[in-house]
Amino acid sequence: MRTIKKAITGGIIGLAIWAACAPQPAGQSTKSGLNRHDFQTVVNGDLTDLYVLTNAAGMEACITNYGGRVVSLMVPDTTGEFHDVVLGFDNIDAYVSQPSSFGATMGRVTNRINQGRFVLDGDTIQLDRNNGAHTIHGGAAGWRQQVFKADQPNDSTLMLAYRSPDGEGGFPGEVTVAVTFVVNQRNELAIAYEASTTEKTVINMTNHSFFNLSGDVGNTILADVLYVNADRYTPLDTTLITTGELLPVAGTPLDFRTPIPIGKAMARDSMHAQLDIAQGIDHNLVLNTDGDMSKLAARLYSPARGIALEVYTDEPGLQVYTGNMLDGSQTGKNGQSFDKQTAICLETQHFPDAPNKPDWPSTVLEPGETYRSTCIYRFVTGSN
Repeated sequence: MRTIKKAITGGIIGLAIWAACAPQPAGQSTKSGLNRHDFQTVVNGDLTDLYVLTNAAGMEACITNYGGRVVSLMVPDTTGEFHDVVLGFDNIDAYVSQPSSFGATMGRVTNRINQGRFVLDGDTIQLDRNNGAHTIHGGAAGWRQQVFKADQPNDSTLMLAYRSPDGEGGFPGEVTVAVTFVVNQRNELAIAYEASTTEKTVINMTNHSFFNLSGDVGNTILADVLYVNADRYTPLDTTLITTGELLPVAGTPLDFRTPIPIGKAMARDSMHAQLDIAQGIDHNLVLNTDGDMSKLAARLYSPARGIALEVYTDEPGLQVYTGNMLDGSQTGKNGQSFDKQTAICLETQHFPDAPNKPDWPSTVLEPGETYRSTCIYRFVTGSN
């Protein structure tokens, strides 16, 4: 049974379905240049919109309730100039017509499940397979494709809620989920997840933002310096499914225990089998933090802007994905194309394919329990 975890200090997220409210006057442009009107439409019979969160220092997060996506994230560099540090599109039609994970809230289960199948209380659960033979990010009907109900109680907080019907994507139980985003005065984007279920099921949520701290998608992330507080990782087979092993990062391109440019780390052993399988890094690292939110899980630093991103979480794992499958075929905000390794994802999570790995931290959620998970993305300046 998974450990039931604490929410962000200062409040527990309710599981009600909230009514939508007006986040911003129609036609008004955000700091990142987005227009609310471009995000207002009907998807799956529900209204979509754009919500703007700010703090007194000028940090701005723009989030759409379609997939619970972070669309833009404006943070200051060492000179005080603000930059949009996440990839995304400038209108809702692009998100709908080009299914993707950009900025999305992932569920019911993030990452891959082998053969889209697992056993729960002796019953074999067959899921929607949308990644070859496997299921990824909850299947084709995963939560990144759903419209959340939204409530914005103040300028810095957004509450999203969704009721996932029993059998959605093949998963058992009706699940009610709530996600709260807060932009606080410490220049943090704090994300707290809660869920409850009517039947025994599995839950593993995360946010899938693609970060480019230079604010310029013309730059790759290979010069960015990465630290991850992890001694071990979960290796992959040739179909990108975890093997069940927990191997040491020492001597591999996945050793980020000492801060190192990402490109230099991969160059240490460019022929390593794991890099070949994933065409770069797309691996879960086993955090040393033991669920302690006060311990730094990861730190990413952009020499181009002097912006650093610190990650804190109560999750046991962190998926590091270096944008290996970006191929320039998609064009986002400001007409910039998304080329290979022009962004990195740092996804807090339970380990991939955990429903099929009984020795790993469990993703099982029982009726009467509450799933909770927290991730904090803190933005600072300076290399230290």
